[in-house]
Amino acid sequence: MAKSLAAPKSKIRESAGDRIFVFAVYAILSLVLVAVLYPLIYIVSSSISSPSAVVSGKVWLWPVDLSFKGFETILKTPLIMTGYINSLFYMSAGTLISVVLTVMLAYPLSRKTFFGRSGILMIVMFTMLFGGGLIPTYLVVKELGMIDSRWALLIPNAIWVWQVIIARSFFQTTIPGELIEASEIDGCSDWRFLASVVIPLSKPILAVLVLMYAVGQWNAYFDALIYLKSDKLYPLQLVLRSIIIQNNSAGAMDISVQVQRAQLAELLKYALIVVATLPVLIIYPFVQRYFVQGMLVGSVKG
Repeated sequence: MAKSLAAPKSKIRESAGDRIFVFAVYAILSLVLVAVLYPLIYIVSSSISSPSAVVSGKVWLWPVDLSFKGFETILKTPLIMTGYINSLFYMSAGTLISVVLTVMLAYPLSRKTFFGRSGILMIVMFTMLFGGGLIPTYLVVKELGMIDSRWALLIPNAIWVWQVIIARSFFQTTIPGELIEASEIDGCSDWRFLASVVIPLSKPILAVLVLMYAVGQWNAYFDALIYLKSDKLYPLQLVLRSIIIQNNSAGAMDISVQVQRAQLAELLKYALIVVATLPVLIIYPFVQRYFVQGMLVGSVKG
């Protein structure tokens, strides 16, 4: 019985230049990691440190004189829970409205047979370069009767042009023309084709649109600052802003009390950042892969 001699596996040796290159890559990535993680750690550490330690600059990396006074002050404010509920409503309802309108606009613009799509696309992209301005927009919202109502935060900025362009590129590269022609031969209407074919094939881009609009709605506060008057309608961001302003306003009081309020106001800034960003930080890791996929829409074809 003949014995077959197996060739020994040889390990490819890295040259000195390759090792230097790999070391440089790891060094750069380590610096990027530190640059990203350090602000997060610093904010969390400052939010659970004592007010005097935060103001004096003693907090560098880890908490100093562990204290939850900032979070206790926030939780004692009754408007915090109201702001959370309002922000969840604005995020949910606003995201639903924005995604539906974006798909309804982007899908027809992706169809070559849609009459006038070039002109409509030019008008849509024109809004990226020029806007009506704050005062004309306010007057329009006022004439529509949406001042001091929830609709003022849901309708005026319901469609973002960049999201329309991304969705249009996805539909063009993912939904082939042959599929559309086959559905027309079978007698499928446009609405049925959109609901039965386009939407099921577009789950990645829908996830990206939901993420973008949800984060945008959660962090938005400027429209609420302009259009809302009742504090019962305030989103969380505007409630947190009001808390900071109230703690910064000193008035006529003893010097020691002013110092304490100044220290508390500085501590509240970090605690409010943690409160406002915690939901997004929890959700983002679960949808991050869809976000990356959405950023690559239209970049690779074939």
